[in-house]
Amino acid sequence: MSEIKVRRKHALPIEEARAAAEKVAARMKKDFDFGYHWDRHVLHFERTGVQGALHVTKDEVKLEAKLGFLLAWLKPRIEKEIDESFDKYFSPAAAKEPHARPAGATKKPAASKKR
Repeated sequence: MSEIKVRRKHALPIEEARAAAEKVAARMKKDFDFGYHWDRHVLHFERTGVQGALHVTKDEVKLEAKLGFLLAWLKPRIEKEIDESFDKYFSPAAAKEPHARPAGATKKPAASKKR
């Protein structure tokens, strides 16, 4: 069995981090036909030959997955997709971007600078 482990720090509030994880899962579902469900702050995903979990904490996301023999050849592509999604949704810039916010959430106003 082949394993994938990806860990990233983030600066998002926990609910925004969950919303970002949901977007990562939606992309994985679209690209790789994964099914998924939440158990508190852990997103479990699976499909034939793949099972894993995306753990969301207040300052980190951690993805662990096991690929069966027949899907091990997809490991580089899956890791690339995960890295791209994590970069997009959990990077320091994501905390400032509206795409990482759940629907209806508002962005805090920026502090004004005096010159």
